[in-house]
Amino acid sequence: MRLLLIGGSVFLGRALADAAMARGHEVSILNRGKSSATVPEGVEHLKADRDESLAILRGRAWDAVIDTCAYFPRQVRELLEALEDSIHYTFISSVSAHADLSQSGLDEESSLFEPMGDEVTEVTKDTYGPLKSACEQVVDQSGMAALIIRPGVIAGPNDPTGRFGYWVRRMAATGRFVAPGDGGAPLQIIDVRDLAEWIVRLVEGQATGFFNAVGPCRPITFRDFIKTGVKELGDRAQPCWILDETLASHGIEGWEKLPLWLPPARGKAPRLFEINGQKAWEAGLVNRPLADTIRDVSEYESSLHEPVSIGMTREEEAKVLEA
Repeated sequence: MRLLLIGGSVFLGRALADAAMARGHEVSILNRGKSSATVPEGVEHLKADRDESLAILRGRAWDAVIDTCAYFPRQVRELLEALEDSIHYTFISSVSAHADLSQSGLDEESSLFEPMGDEVTEVTKDTYGPLKSACEQVVDQSGMAALIIRPGVIAGPNDPTGRFGYWVRRMAATGRFVAPGDGGAPLQIIDVRDLAEWIVRLVEGQATGFFNAVGPCRPITFRDFIKTGVKELGDRAQPCWILDETLASHGIEGWEKLPLWLPPARGKAPRLFEINGQKAWEAGLVNRPLADTIRDVSEYESSLHEPVSIGMTREEEAKVLEA
């Protein structure tokens, strides 16, 4: 299969390229070439800015295209026009396209945000979901054979966000660290390598439709996550579970200061980690053991010259633990 990746050198895009090549496909990547990440060996690199010109695609033919980095509806519209021929198109959306994340168990048929138009030019925490919904609408109206994947939170090596890595570093260290709430908050994490390999297999089969890509199949809590990580990484760290109210009194909130944690009382997206992934699981999405992801991310974090700066600083954490 001749496969074109839009994006392709960072995180999910890189994992897709690796998965496709491992399965014997001919891979081309189109991106601006501005990332410090390198394009995998053996991959054709097409350097272009999709917001300026896609002329480099004219006259070329691929069996399938996977678009990992469209955030505005015009980007999807212009790409589909540039491709000209009717091919299989995969758009990477997000579970954040769902309108009401205060509900538990949202599935593929649950309502999406009212799409935003081309007048919106900036991706923010408030526009991200509606913009992804708008992109989906363009794909749906194109008439092209299309696959739309809505991942939840993705983890694994090469993660540029550092969200998962924040906890891995804490769990690998010696001594106490702040663990949020009573540990009962739900958590859904999908390993980028599992997601990529599954998407490539779907594309091989010319699958179409919508899929919420989350995991694992068995629900886990934040306490499960921390317990697994501490054990996997040497049993040296000691989680200190601190209730929501106490954390709030110190100005420590979920997600910003404690990545991946959404306290039950928080108004924003409290059910983000309770998405229904049954359709994807039945379509072959398999999640590797959480311990494997934790171990591999720990190795990746150890290789970094400077980890991503995110969450509580050591000084902030020390003050909370002391209090």
